[in-house]
Amino acid sequence: MHPPNRPKHARGDGRLAELDLLRFLAALAVVAFHYLIAYASVWGDRPAELFPALAPIAGLGILGVELFFIISGFVILMSVWGRGLGAFARSRLVRLYPAYWLSLAAVAALYGLTGAKALDPKLSPGDYLLNATMFQRLFKVTDASGVYWSLWAELRFYLLMAILVIVGVTYGRVLVFAGVWLAAAGAVKLLEHHELLDSALVHETVMPDYAPYFIAGMALYLIHKHGSSWLPWLYVAAAYGLSLHSALGRVHRRIEGAGFKNMPVTDLGVIITITLIFALMALMALGVLRLKSSKVLTALGGVTYPLYLFHSVIAVALIPVLTGDLPPWAVATVTTLAAIAVSYLVYSFAERPIQRLLKPRRSTQTPSAPAVQVEKASVP
Repeated sequence: MHPPNRPKHARGDGRLAELDLLRFLAALAVVAFHYLIAYASVWGDRPAELFPALAPIAGLGILGVELFFIISGFVILMSVWGRGLGAFARSRLVRLYPAYWLSLAAVAALYGLTGAKALDPKLSPGDYLLNATMFQRLFKVTDASGVYWSLWAELRFYLLMAILVIVGVTYGRVLVFAGVWLAAAGAVKLLEHHELLDSALVHETVMPDYAPYFIAGMALYLIHKHGSSWLPWLYVAAAYGLSLHSALGRVHRRIEGAGFKNMPVTDLGVIITITLIFALMALMALGVLRLKSSKVLTALGGVTYPLYLFHSVIAVALIPVLTGDLPPWAVATVTTLAAIAVSYLVYSFAERPIQRLLKPRRSTQTPSAPAVQVEKASVP
């Protein structure tokens, strides 16, 4: 299948400032969910009871990761277009691991050197070393931090994309790849109790709960790069339907575990949130949602990954200390600002220098490629 004519709104594969803002808002949503809903052991009380007015909105922050996944589908397809497997693998390693290792060291130090108990994964040194590979779930080892679960989904997506890179990335092949994956995810959802489709291997490979988000992001990138066509939009629509089912299921499981009082999120709220996420990404793909690049937006995009990785550690370290001396809203505000500040320091003085050190040097005789969003927008 040949792509349609390149749309007028397309801006090449340069940095998309709107993605920086969307990623940062997604990270703040996750922080709000954890700080105001999920971290009862950190507060020593049910956060929803401390923040009754904010709880119904903060609870929807659980879906911030879903926005990350759609962005990842969009940006990773951007990153592999015209690149070989080696370049793709190297870019992912450089992007994922430096901040991850720093956060893992922070978690190990927090529980190994202090008396902190909340959210303690209770891991052995060997377990921490296995966590350093980011493949701990493959060996049934607990994540050192609860937020690491999404990185396992990202890694599996990257492995699937590596297959596409090996075959060769073209408009038609992306449509075939995404279509087969979408059909497989739908089949597993529809026949989830069937003996052949209910195996752990099938679920780990197909990822029926998260595949729709990645596929929607890929389809939206095709629309952004090549213009609207009925098939990519059909993929987006089908992915939207599957995403609603997955998001409602994830929230229902959380409500079943904590009780509606402690997770006061309605089905309507979930549907509105997922619809808004898809609408914003569609507007961005169509060029309707545009923001001018700025140092502020670039910094917000840069701190997103460290913020996602470090906010749990900051909460365990600060919230118990501040509680009692400050009202809950002040504790949450100070902790959030501290998490953002620490994340900016990690981004500026650790992550970026390490990435520059690990990236291969380009020949001075070769014109540099345009600054691509890839390195800063593909993971939480």
